[in-house]
Amino acid sequence: HGLLQYNIHQKRWVWNEDIIRAEDITDNVLHLLSSKMDGLSDNVQTLLKMMACFGSCTSESVIGYLNESVEYAEVRNGLERALIDGFIVTNEEGSLQFVHDKVREAAYNLIPDSDKKQFHYHLGKVLYSLCDGKDVGDTIFLIANQINHGKEWIVRDTDLSIAIAELNMKAGKKALDGCDDKTAYSYLGTALSLLPKDHWESHYDLSLRVYFLMASATNSNDEAELMLQKIFEKARCLDDQLPSYLLLNEILLSQGNPKGAYDTCASVLSQLGETIHNSVTPEAASSMLAETLSMYEEVYNDEWINKKLEDEKIRTIAKIYNTFVIACFLCKSRHILVYHMCRAVQLSLQNGTCQYTPLALIHFAGYAMKDEQPASICRIAKNAMSMLKRFDVADQHPLFYLSYYGRVAWRFESLQVCTDKLRRAFEAALSLGHVDIAFYCSIHVIKNSIFSGASLRSIMKEIDYYLHLLKTYKIETARTFLLIFRETVSLLIDNGQATSIEATPCAGDLSDPGNKLRESAFFHKAVQCLWVGHTERCRYYSEKCMPILGPLAQFTTYMSKFYHALNSLDLIRKKNSTKGKEVARVAIPAIRDAAASSDWNFTNKLRLLEAEQQSLRQTHRKAVPLYEAAIESAKRSGFIHEQGLACEKAGFYFKNKAGNNEKALEYFKQARACYDEWGSSMKVDFIQGELNNVQILVNSELARER
Repeated sequence: HGLLQYNIHQKRWVWNEDIIRAEDITDNVLHLLSSKMDGLSDNVQTLLKMMACFGSCTSESVIGYLNESVEYAEVRNGLERALIDGFIVTNEEGSLQFVHDKVREAAYNLIPDSDKKQFHYHLGKVLYSLCDGKDVGDTIFLIANQINHGKEWIVRDTDLSIAIAELNMKAGKKALDGCDDKTAYSYLGTALSLLPKDHWESHYDLSLRVYFLMASATNSNDEAELMLQKIFEKARCLDDQLPSYLLLNEILLSQGNPKGAYDTCASVLSQLGETIHNSVTPEAASSMLAETLSMYEEVYNDEWINKKLEDEKIRTIAKIYNTFVIACFLCKSRHILVYHMCRAVQLSLQNGTCQYTPLALIHFAGYAMKDEQPASICRIAKNAMSMLKRFDVADQHPLFYLSYYGRVAWRFESLQVCTDKLRRAFEAALSLGHVDIAFYCSIHVIKNSIFSGASLRSIMKEIDYYLHLLKTYKIETARTFLLIFRETVSLLIDNGQATSIEATPCAGDLSDPGNKLRESAFFHKAVQCLWVGHTERCRYYSEKCMPILGPLAQFTTYMSKFYHALNSLDLIRKKNSTKGKEVARVAIPAIRDAAASSDWNFTNKLRLLEAEQQSLRQTHRKAVPLYEAAIESAKRSGFIHEQGLACEKAGFYFKNKAGNNEKALEYFKQARACYDEWGSSMKVDFIQGELNNVQILVNSELARER
């Protein structure tokens, strides 16, 4: 059949792969290949056996290393013959590979089964002796893989056991640096198994590194905590414990235990000489904030930026503070948060900059400063971003972006840009193993997607993707946030008729002031009620939500003010509510301030509120251009949902106030088109009902005119 034959013209072995697959005769092919290989020279056979041990692909540099040894001095000659005969080819990356998996399998079968383990081990030992002390890059994996076949011989030699444990530790660290936790864990487990019983006494530094790296690589938080507890028990000083404390904090935060992370950080910072305040008065927090801002204005210049923080202890303190303030945000009062964020910034202002300074500054701008300081917030945030580029801190980027694009950048960037950056931060954080940061990014991604009027079906798909990942990562707080968002999106799509799921958000005790989910739970209830048109319930939830949001400068605060004011203007129209007038009176200047710094994100909202206000006053010449401005501004910003909302409000104005049903019909049609593009069947159905009613009125008017 011409399955396998030697082509004289090509001077290589060729075969018909389609026939081989179709006739299921792989065993015969293997036998034939092995027979042909048996007749090859020793050099070629050695080369083929060696490459078969390495896998389907081998770097030419590895051949170069082996060629330097006595045992494999002729291996390059064997390679030349194998290339000529067509067993081996050079791929696009420049590596050497078998021309087919069956060729590799036949080459591997040249080694008797009883000798395979020894062959791997000997090959690994030769490579290890040639490469020991050199930076061999990814070749370290190949060396470890080969030499680990001989564990039964390694453990008989204590010195060799330690050397190979070191090798596996280095391979594990390299795999971990490449975000391959599973492979890293395997190497590190081998390293640990090669250590003697008294390894903490006899090989302290190696033990410390192996335990820490294993805690970093394992996918079990329980196992990681056991490894870290062993380090805390055996470590000889606080400096040796510090990396483990930082890792423990990451684990505690990912488990939804910010109190544990707070206590751990507070304990370590106290041991490092910091004074931690578990109770801070509003006056003390305000004083600390003013002092820090004053110090920043005085110190921030090129000279300070270029002043390197040399003190290792202070750098360590600065690093721990960056974790500590996250724990503060999640489980402590705002006054405690502000006080310690200010302290973190002051460390750099007083001592110079380091890789932890940009993160301290962005936390300060995003979480500590009040909304009355918008210019300072933007300036400090932008300066922090500029400083970040000076340091090689890729592992900090996701957390920095979370604070920058999640809490500050909406003032000077479009909401869509912020969403895209946060989505990238999610991917980066997940690839770095920063799971808690990744899913906090996902929360902001979905929140901003809803605010910016992204396709509801796309948002739903993205939420379900995150929820699927959370089956593995099990971060309950993130899951609850996403379920709250999903409930809102499902309602907006079709009132939850076909898009709801059995899982529902469990936000806990909403009367508990310490419950961080209260804000989101109340806010989304208000949002749902506004879009459905339940004005009394919207007011109820808005009034629950507003006091929780407090003075923090965040986008949700302004959205809550916008929705509350818009709903209150509806209540005034329906019930002449005095309370509603006060809400609008306070909210409109706040939205005007927001629009002054972020025209893209807020001008359409301001114009719609102003239009509704003029509608109530029945000043037609002012209301109509404001509705048009709201529609055009929302269209320019890509906020299709708010474009539809402005069209809807304009339609009701012309129907109920201006008495122009044809114009109302025009605006309702625009609203329906917008809501259809948004993906809200619920709103399309509602507007269609209004269109039907108005069309009847228009037809009646036309009939009367006839």
